[in-house]
Amino acid sequence: MKLIGLLDSPYVRRVAISLTRMGLPFTHEPLSVFRDYDAFAAYNPVVKAPTLITDAGVTLMDSGLILEYAERLVEADHSLLPGDLADLARAQRITGLAMAVCEKAIQVVYELKLRPEDKRHQPWLERINGQLDHACRLLDAEVAETIDTTPWLFGERPLQADISTAVACRFTLKMLPSVLSSDRTPSLIALSDRAEALAEFQAWPHD
Repeated sequence: MKLIGLLDSPYVRRVAISLTRMGLPFTHEPLSVFRDYDAFAAYNPVVKAPTLITDAGVTLMDSGLILEYAERLVEADHSLLPGDLADLARAQRITGLAMAVCEKAIQVVYELKLRPEDKRHQPWLERINGQLDHACRLLDAEVAETIDTTPWLFGERPLQADISTAVACRFTLKMLPSVLSSDRTPSLIALSDRAEALAEFQAWPHD
């Protein structure tokens, strides 16, 4: 398989770490959707990161759909989803919050770095900043429920909820450092620090 996209995208990084954790072999093509548009388009004309080319030559996009496919390639002991239905529902809630953090953080970054200042719509910027803040606080509360009793959110090994949460946290810390702090979101920061020490995270650092 081939994964295409830069690791400064939390979606690309989420997939790279997850595939590594699952033990699925793949190669990585670090192409930018901006600087390498034509080269990226040669793989996927939609130019959406991440893009995954399966061993059968099928082009997949969207990190959630890519990881759903990857889950079908591994045995239960390599799955990144809890087996218990109640745990799965909570894991999906946490992963959804993590993806909301990524989405809103990216929207804020695009507004501040790509849109000319005189073209910014302040009410919209305030709205997405508010959504980002709520998502971060809710995510921190979810992590706080288990951080003192188990090494990871669902036991002894990190699952998708842990990976997505840690990736979202690191991306936000890198791009919008004022949003997260050990005072405002201590549990989230602690989980991120623990995850970033793992070999899979160090193999695929935020670029």
